[in-house]
Amino acid sequence: MRRKPGTAVLAGGLLVAALAGCGGEVTESRLDPQAAARLRELLSKEPPLPDGFTVRPEQAWRVPFGQGDRNCRAMLEPAGGLAPGAALTAQAAVSYRGDGLGEQAGVGLARYAGEEAEARLDDLADALESCREVRVSGGTDLRLEEFPVEDTGDEAVGARLHGRLNGYPYALDVVLSRVGDTLVSVVHTGMDEVDAGRTRKVVDAVISMTSA
Repeated sequence: MRRKPGTAVLAGGLLVAALAGCGGEVTESRLDPQAAARLRELLSKEPPLPDGFTVRPEQAWRVPFGQGDRNCRAMLEPAGGLAPGAALTAQAAVSYRGDGLGEQAGVGLARYAGEEAEARLDDLADALESCREVRVSGGTDLRLEEFPVEDTGDEAVGARLHGRLNGYPYALDVVLSRVGDTLVSVVHTGMDEVDAGRTRKVVDAVISMTSA
């Protein structure tokens, strides 16, 4: 699952933070009010999502399992507004509901100081490489596969988790990309299966908003 050239994405419940990150790490960066305002403005727009998705944003998406492999959680948490904290200056996240069974799109935007967004994506790419499965008591057993992410932002990685969540069929696509100084994280979930084409359309929709 190597990083590949590409575009960005956004979505998640209006959440802006300066001190949040994987594993609760503390950042020395200060919140940039102007950057926070821009992220809020981006998420206030109605993205051109695929048919069947609501245009009204809801609360930020949350990782659906409380335990499991820390690398798997690390690669998913940014879409819920919990991006790595080092050098983070602003963050926002929302989610959108689709018309498929259990379908939801979660998007997180995180802006970093200097060139730190590239380093944070490297960290998340390493976590993705190390995530193989999520097994939690109660019937959660998810396996990871590669998800192609060509032509997505400046660089990107992607993966698919599928199997059972609390005993029910479940699938999740995650795409992590960088656009300049911003980390764009998107998840697309569903019961049993997730349409890869719709995942890509969600990502493209968010990228079109950030690039406008």
